[in-house]
Amino acid sequence: MKLLLSRISIPICGAALAALVVGCASSGVKNPSGVPVTHMNADEQGFVAGTGMESQDLVMVADKMSRSILGIPQIAHAATPPTIVLNPVDNQTRFPINKDIFLTRIRVQLNSKAQGRVMFLDRTQMAALEQERNLKRQGTVTASADPNLQEFKGADYFLTGTLQGISTRTAAGTSDYILYAFRLTDARTSAIVWEDSAEMKKQGLEDAAYR
Repeated sequence: MKLLLSRISIPICGAALAALVVGCASSGVKNPSGVPVTHMNADEQGFVAGTGMESQDLVMVADKMSRSILGIPQIAHAATPPTIVLNPVDNQTRFPINKDIFLTRIRVQLNSKAQGRVMFLDRTQMAALEQERNLKRQGTVTASADPNLQEFKGADYFLTGTLQGISTRTAAGTSDYILYAFRLTDARTSAIVWEDSAEMKKQGLEDAAYR
């Protein structure tokens, strides 16, 4: 009886092995070993993290600043939407990040949630704007209905920020404190009409590379 079972099992095992080989041959490119790509929200902390500025910090800081700006009387009670120009952020931390991404996030947040209560001036396009205005004045391109073309709008306020940090590193790990400070300055009087900040401290066993 045992001999009969063993003779039957040999072709079965052979067929299973052949199917396995064919399946492996037709499977195509194999996934590499390790952790696959994980889709996450920008305000979530992932398994790749350091003690510096992360995406969740950017989201939190930008949201806080945009809500704070909308609450000041100069914006909330303005008869006409005030105009704001973004000035470069001063990054004084040890992290070589794209510092102006904070102002971009704040601007997008305000334009999305402010419902026309504030207006940003795009000074980064001044060369193109001046060329377009000159072409209209010369009649090279179609001008607006008003023959007297308006000059560019002036800024009511300047929005900028400063990133500062304190770093400590020992055999036990790395510690970083970062202060995110932003301010709104009156373009006519130079008075700071609004200022707010956020601060964070992180510690970890290893440092991370930021770029």
